[in-house]
Amino acid sequence: MTGGRWRAPGRVVLLGEEHDADGPALTVAIPGGVTVDAVRSDTLDLPAEAWTAPAADAARRLAAGGVAVKAETDLPPGLGAPGALAAAVVLALRDLYGLDLDAPALVPFAAEPGRPDAAASLLGVAGRAVLVDRRTYVAGTLPCDVTRAGLVLFAVDTHAGPDPGLAAARRDECAAAARRLGVASLGDVRDLAGALATLRDPVLRRRVQHLVTERHRIDAAAGLLRAGAVAELGAMLNASQMSLRDQFQTSWPQADATVDAALRAGARGARISGGPGGAVTVLAPADRAPRIRDAITAAFTARDWPAPAFHDATPSDAAARL
Repeated sequence: MTGGRWRAPGRVVLLGEEHDADGPALTVAIPGGVTVDAVRSDTLDLPAEAWTAPAADAARRLAAGGVAVKAETDLPPGLGAPGALAAAVVLALRDLYGLDLDAPALVPFAAEPGRPDAAASLLGVAGRAVLVDRRTYVAGTLPCDVTRAGLVLFAVDTHAGPDPGLAAARRDECAAAARRLGVASLGDVRDLAGALATLRDPVLRRRVQHLVTERHRIDAAAGLLRAGAVAELGAMLNASQMSLRDQFQTSWPQADATVDAALRAGARGARISGGPGGAVTVLAPADRAPRIRDAITAAFTARDWPAPAFHDATPSDAAARL
């Protein structure tokens, strides 16, 4: 094979925060994605754009050979386009060079350090969520058939987002808290009360509070999904969003307005989706979804913000050759 076309899905992060680089993350692959046309080449040839850098890094890690790539995406910022492109590129390289690697084995090559995006793109299954351990990149899937449960999952592009420097600031704060607690990372903290008693800095206390409780929310969400209680995932989204807003302080006005409008209109849950960009994920009863979208749009109109855009986030299948 010398060339072909591949497509990889984007993702939303249901739970788990990218600034805690070794915590778990609960994600789903979504219908929107990235399509690439790739051919074998003597060199690595990718479009010279910021969002393609993770794919170039992934190709270098895999070191299968050269490839020339043309890419297009229907994903807005915040729904995992860079990770999807990386997933599509490593899958293309595997197929073009005949590598004996299955999708789980490709994840460590495709993944940016600490990010779950490529795992969702490579391992997603329709009707299932992907639970990723970001320390090891080991991932498994959990039942998450929103349609069967009478629900819809959609993402809201708010055309805004957190401050660009916030991610680095949170990483620095997490590292400082880990040093003061004498652990390699905050993923090693098991005694929250003891950790909070040790830390005097109120900012670091809030960061640790969020990260430790988020792991427990992920555990609870996994149990709910295994039990088939998909609607109850909404409570976990809401608790996580409040913690992100108040403890981790990574929300922004458009996200807060989206969450508030969605919940007032009858959504089961809503949360910022993780990663750079400005997306919010909403879980809603299918029959209330139009009203919820209208309420979110009205909230933006009332504040003279650009109208939000809505994207289907139904759990979808993984990257594949077309």
